[in-house]
Amino acid sequence: MQGNHVHLIVEADSHMSLARGMQGFQIACARRFNATTRRRAGVFADRYHPRPLRTLRETRNALAYVLNNWRRHREDLTARNLAFDPFASARAFDGWANHPRRAHLEFVPVVMPTTWHLTHGWRRYGPISPHARPGPIAADPAKRHAPGTGG
Repeated sequence: MQGNHVHLIVEADSHMSLARGMQGFQIACARRFNATTRRRAGVFADRYHPRPLRTLRETRNALAYVLNNWRRHREDLTARNLAFDPFASARAFDGWANHPRRAHLEFVPVVMPTTWHLTHGWRRYGPISPHARPGPIAADPAKRHAPGTGG
């Protein structure tokens, strides 16, 4: 989760169930955000941008991108003592290279994956480094996230 966008990897049985699930997610987030900030306004300026992950390499790259996105935006530079983004599900991920120590998972709101691509398949291309910085940083803020990754 970044200041102005969020990246998610979502499993769904169909295009319709994905659309309905994302609609429910956006409504729930907007209600909570508006209640917390005591305002009444739209929260999401744009719809989600789904991109099916068709290959094991795509799946692994998407996991690396989403879990280390805070490093792409250089937010890790002000939190050098943290191994993982405190606003991401990275603490619940079990595919890190060198098995870095993970924090207690009590407060990590994650539903663990069920599809073979996300549980085992992606591992064919190796574990993910918790220190990897995904992709180059674009000069134009509008181009700072990869197309179709949900941001």
